[in-house]
Amino acid sequence: MYAGIVDWPWWGYVLVTLALTHVTIAAVTIFLHRQQAHRALELHLLVEHCFRLWLWLTTGMVTREWAAIHRKHHARCETAEDPHSPQVHGIHRVLWTGVFLYVREARNPDTLQRYGHGTPNDWLERHVYSPWHKLGVVIMLACDVAIFGVVAGPLIWLVQIAWIPFWAAGVINGLGHFWGYRNFSPADASTNISPWGILIGGEELHNNHHTFPTSARLSIRWYEFDVGWLYIRILAALRLAQVKRVAPRPRLGGLRPVVDSVTLQAVIANRYDLLAQYAHSLKQVYREELAALQDGERFRGLKRWLAADSRTIPQDARGRLELLLGESRALHTAFAMRDELMALWERSNVSGEHLLKALQDWCERAENSGVRQLRELSLRLRSYALA
Repeated sequence: MYAGIVDWPWWGYVLVTLALTHVTIAAVTIFLHRQQAHRALELHLLVEHCFRLWLWLTTGMVTREWAAIHRKHHARCETAEDPHSPQVHGIHRVLWTGVFLYVREARNPDTLQRYGHGTPNDWLERHVYSPWHKLGVVIMLACDVAIFGVVAGPLIWLVQIAWIPFWAAGVINGLGHFWGYRNFSPADASTNISPWGILIGGEELHNNHHTFPTSARLSIRWYEFDVGWLYIRILAALRLAQVKRVAPRPRLGGLRPVVDSVTLQAVIANRYDLLAQYAHSLKQVYREELAALQDGERFRGLKRWLAADSRTIPQDARGRLELLLGESRALHTAFAMRDELMALWERSNVSGEHLLKALQDWCERAENSGVRQLRELSLRLRSYALA
């Protein structure tokens, strides 16, 4: 029986399999996701083609299809038109059979026409990678068998082929909209699966990505790590990549004595940080009010819903939350004023003068509300600076 070019112990084959699949993950997150789908960076043509060739050999995915499906996911997130939302299709279907949802959407010509623009369309793409997209994985099988033998080779190949369908189509698209923590509250259910983005190339930080989709860096907090961003920085240092956009860091300056038009612009520019701070403040008010209320134990377990979209709150939790808001003036005030604040950047048909007046009124009421957290939020709001 042919043993292959190499003859390693079992752990050697495990390590090389992990290394090979990690290269595939890096190609997906850097080339397909951050460059092609979101234009967050530019890659040197040599690096770009290395990624295209490797993905052809290990996944059989077509760049135009992948970018189009992912762009549609962002444009129609958590709706019936979302290609793979667990909120629509159910977590088990997306987690375990998400690849079939991808294949179904790839056959939708309207999706490719509307969202597939700007992807590679050179001779290789038209005559090799797209029409012969299944040939690459067959060549990869032959290479694995030649190098690792007729026993280890097919096993390594199977892991390579299954890696992206499970981790990308299943885990990221499934768990990334179902379970984890949230730094921000965009209008979807995206979550950060883990603060350490290593196994899936940084894609674990999915809530960060949905908040700042055109950012080449997916990590936001100091304790978060995005290995894909590390690779991009290395490529940039070698002049093989150029970063175009990253998520803005909140900038704080001196406290403005008057809420002016610059304050309004700074608030809109830093709105995601402001909402994250607001969610933290709501939880502080919640803890203080629960301790002060008689029989406050009956409202335990509502903290996670304070910053959630009201459409996602279960009926039982929604009823208990309404009772709590009725018994706590401070929490009711803070909860209602959050929606008023969000309206500042959602009301596109209102003039800047009216928005500024609304912000001035909000700050005055927050600082006179008697709720410590609202006063602190108002002071932070008046300290935001433009980049």
